[in-house]
Amino acid sequence: MLRTTLAAGAVLASLLAPTAAHADTGGDAIPALTDSRGRALTLRGWNLADKAHSGDQALSGITEKHFRDMRAKGFGFARLVVFWDDLEPQRGRYSQSYLRKIERILGWAETYDVRVVLDAHQDVFGPAFGHRGIPAWATRTDGLPFTPHPDDWFSEYFEPAVQRAFTHLYEDPDLRRAQARMWRVLAERFRDHPAVLGYDLINEPMGELRDGEDLATAARRIEREQLTPMYNRLADAVRSADRDGWLFVEPTPIVGEGVPTGLGRIDDPKIVYAPHFYNSGMEAGADYDPAAGWIENYEQAVTAYPKEYKVPVVVGEWGPLNNALPNMNRFFREAMASLGRYSSGWAGWEWCYGGGYCAVDGAGAFRTNKELTAEPYAEAVAGTVRTSAYDSVAGVYRLDYDAADRRGSRATELSLPPGAWQVATRGRAIVLRPDPGRALVLAAPGARVTVTVTRRG
Repeated sequence: MLRTTLAAGAVLASLLAPTAAHADTGGDAIPALTDSRGRALTLRGWNLADKAHSGDQALSGITEKHFRDMRAKGFGFARLVVFWDDLEPQRGRYSQSYLRKIERILGWAETYDVRVVLDAHQDVFGPAFGHRGIPAWATRTDGLPFTPHPDDWFSEYFEPAVQRAFTHLYEDPDLRRAQARMWRVLAERFRDHPAVLGYDLINEPMGELRDGEDLATAARRIEREQLTPMYNRLADAVRSADRDGWLFVEPTPIVGEGVPTGLGRIDDPKIVYAPHFYNSGMEAGADYDPAAGWIENYEQAVTAYPKEYKVPVVVGEWGPLNNALPNMNRFFREAMASLGRYSSGWAGWEWCYGGGYCAVDGAGAFRTNKELTAEPYAEAVAGTVRTSAYDSVAGVYRLDYDAADRRGSRATELSLPPGAWQVATRGRAIVLRPDPGRALVLAAPGARVTVTVTRRG
């Protein structure tokens, strides 16, 4: 990732002896996401999606500018939306053109030092229902009805035809094999790409409600009986090609209502729990209600699974539809603080230039309150993090960690958003500033280090 200069390398060698970084996973702690050198990672970034173009024009809405602008504002992570219907438009025929388009985008990510997770995205299953995701040839409805809801697209998940299509995807042996082959194709192509951190196996999976079930009960059953075995199958498929990438697994979107997941154990050593962080009222355009306790309930519900199964958390999507309402400044501050307490990072929805969910306007300036997502943070910590928090009112970020004490990664990397920032350390460590948006902290083996980043002016 961030490269040291020869001079920095010389200083580093004089300070450090060998070690491997480690994260505290004892007790009730949620473990950290780590890189190939064992450093504890924090991912901060945005989804990149082009739902408007397909076929020959697929992914044309994502450009090098997206990566350049994200990195310039301090973000080093992208969740890249890819569609199975573009990858395999006809059964058994994979689009080499689409794979090359993905590879070009990953090249931009590498240039700007942005880590990427490839997300197999679906909305309302796929093209058979007027959306994107699972190919029409893999859609089976048993003739059940489907009525579009153009003013409330999420309600289309509860149409009988859509629900039955999910059941067939989870249960039909040939569709299981086809989904696994799709993932093998992606993993074989991109397993060695330096920008690829991992794979999000399916976006916002849903399923079929049974007679008499309430939504929460159905979600837990679907997660337990259908999603868990699906994720184990897909993990095996990816591992046949890529032994190292992280595998991101999602519950149903019902987690947003504060419902703990019914997911079981995924038998793989590199699983990331990747829920989404949406509130149904705010999705409909309502303001944040601080008295409702939604963030607190969500945090309590979403942390149960990673504590039980000892897996890191990365929130794959979040962000309200209307970010300029009176309480949204408070929402962003409270959401950022909450995400910082339990997750290894997040990807907001989405990095685009305009209105709605877009992070920035047409000129590239943050839209109202979204500037609050740009904070100083430690992208990679070579050691064990004790505390890490940003005080948005004071403009002070503080990181306390124990530096690694044997051979391994030697540099802790900080990302700084635009502005004037002072970086200071306490303990046996020095700071290098290779550019205004970055800082390297080089610590002596086993040192207790405190890093303080203060906004100036």
